[in-house]
Amino acid sequence: MKINGTNHTNFNPYKQQIQKQAEVKKDIQSKDQIEISSEAKQLQENEKTSEKRATHVQEIKQAVESGNYKVNPEKTAQKMLDFWSK
Repeated sequence: MKINGTNHTNFNPYKQQIQKQAEVKKDIQSKDQIEISSEAKQLQENEKTSEKRATHVQEIKQAVESGNYKVNPEKTAQKMLDFWSK
């Protein structure tokens, strides 16, 4: 008994639809672009650390490593209250 019909070219009737979807995906993927706005560039420049800040952070790191860094609990608690009460 033969299962194959006389028309073997239309074995997958959805083949054309699948090919069209693949072409559309290729077109979409090739057109993606990223642009950084001038505002974003300005924000990135503002985030750069100043020399004063960098030296302050380095001093704190050295104090922590040497064991000489002391935390002021009242000042820390006040800063936390100020932050959460906004």
